[in-house]
Amino acid sequence: MFLMPVSSRHATLSPEFSRAVDRLFDDTFDRFFGSRQQEGGDAAVAQRSPALDVAENDAGYTVTIDLPGVAKEDVKVSIDGRRVNVEAQTRSTQDKKEGERVIYRERSVSSYSRSFTLPVEIDQGACQAKLEHGVLTLSLAKKVAPTATQLTVS
Repeated sequence: MFLMPVSSRHATLSPEFSRAVDRLFDDTFDRFFGSRQQEGGDAAVAQRSPALDVAENDAGYTVTIDLPGVAKEDVKVSIDGRRVNVEAQTRSTQDKKEGERVIYRERSVSSYSRSFTLPVEIDQGACQAKLEHGVLTLSLAKKVAPTATQLTVS
């Protein structure tokens, strides 16, 4: 983990720039020292933070997240107000046949986790999720504000 001194001059940086800097340091750390590993059963599980894109229209948000090698039954999406959490894990790569021994292995089990907060609350009942070709697409509907009603004074 890299530490950066923070002063009042840095406090005015945009959140997008701040996330980009965090990602740069994380990616650099992973490249030099390997992926963060989490012990999981027989083998270590690589912990990854997948890339995502968020688009907005009047009705809601479309979120696209890269999850290569993940089956749809291994994806968990939870929504709590404005907060969205996505967790996924690839299945074990232990596909050797009887009598074989593994000489070299580069493919590993990976765990993906990403959380983000949107500007508006999400209507959970109107949301959809679709996983195709390693890309998860979330269609998140904005919660409609209740309309004001007028009471009759008697």
